[in-house]
Amino acid sequence: MKGGFSQCRSVLITGSSRGLGLHMVNMLVNSPQRPNVIIATARNPATAQELQKIVESHPGVQCYVTSQASVERAFKEVASLVGPGGLNCLINNAAVSMSTDLEKVTAEAMLKTFESNAVSPLMVTKAFLPLLRAAAAQVPGMGIHRAAVVNMSSVLGSIQLNWGSGAYRNYAYRTSKAALNMVTRCLANDLGSEGILCMDLHPDLGGPHADLSVEESVSSVLSVVAGLSEKDHGGYWDYSGKILLW
Repeated sequence: MKGGFSQCRSVLITGSSRGLGLHMVNMLVNSPQRPNVIIATARNPATAQELQKIVESHPGVQCYVTSQASVERAFKEVASLVGPGGLNCLINNAAVSMSTDLEKVTAEAMLKTFESNAVSPLMVTKAFLPLLRAAAAQVPGMGIHRAAVVNMSSVLGSIQLNWGSGAYRNYAYRTSKAALNMVTRCLANDLGSEGILCMDLHPDLGGPHADLSVEESVSSVLSVVAGLSEKDHGGYWDYSGKILLW
């Protein structure tokens, strides 16, 4: 992991009860370059046993992030933790996935996945904008030392790469991640002038395209996030820093 997180006062990671989010929290709290404030969120903190073990020995907060009411509660808790310095880095990691090929896909599956993977990250970002703007007002430049929104997308959201007989046919997940990519581009257009960096990142975790272990994926993801700068604003990257096709 690059040393960029030592310049990041606060980071919030959604979907931290398991998988990528849990491992990101664990790696950050044990890093010598850890941010001053690490905030982990989960849909049901009481049942997130591994996350609770981390929280017992490190400062943090858990809260719901899927309903608007829970986001508002989370904002108040996070605001009290970060103070006037605001929130430096928001990592929208919470997501759902279910098997939905052409035979299995339903309207319910499409709507649930779209809500969790595209709508929720937008609403969370919108809710925390006052804290991101407070952080952006502190210093110049772009990156996690100032204010950044990192949306955990997927190569499966690429329209150009979804072609051929070997394509992974998951209608709900692929469509939701393509929608998230558009959300990120819209945010980048709206927030770039305020110094808030917005980008998509493919972590290479799970599914048929995964080549790395969880630990390798998380280490690579955090290294990319740590090194973000103006050139990455509005971008769509993989865990190695390679540009992905939209």
